[in-house]
Amino acid sequence: MRCVTDAWRRHEAELRRFLRHRHGDAAGAEDLLQEVFLRALGQGRGFCTVANPRAWLFQVARNLLVDRLRLAKPEVPLPEDLAEVPVAPPAVDALSACLPRVLAELSAEDREAITLCDLEGLTRQAFAERLGLTLPAAKSRVQRARARLRARLVEACQVRFDAAGQVCCFTPRPPAPGV
Repeated sequence: MRCVTDAWRRHEAELRRFLRHRHGDAAGAEDLLQEVFLRALGQGRGFCTVANPRAWLFQVARNLLVDRLRLAKPEVPLPEDLAEVPVAPPAVDALSACLPRVLAELSAEDREAITLCDLEGLTRQAFAERLGLTLPAAKSRVQRARARLRARLVEACQVRFDAAGQVCCFTPRPPAPGV
């Protein structure tokens, strides 16, 4: 493509200065410069019909530069003596300590629904088939069991929620004797 190579010879040095000045890294600017050239080549004969090849090349260079800078994540070196801050697990993870006792306090029907569907991962369809229920009946049973489990957890373990509805804190209860 003679028109691409001609435009490239005329504007390459100017594009290089433009990219180096704005990118700040010579190697990164060279990468962008090559990408501009590849984009021009990718246009094929269409590039020959561009009214202002210089403007086209600079527009592509600006767009590539913006894309590269958006993707760049600034890194700040951390001091060597920085202490590691322990990350506390979410309160909801520790709530499992209350689960055995509260499950034991639920009815056998609710305990079965929670255990099979939520703890063992059985689908509602498989749960319905196992108990000889319709799918809507199985879904309702699981939903009601979850609501009763939540109410028992809130009452028995004094679970509190934050503004987003997430478990923020609770009072752990040891398992009941024999559980």
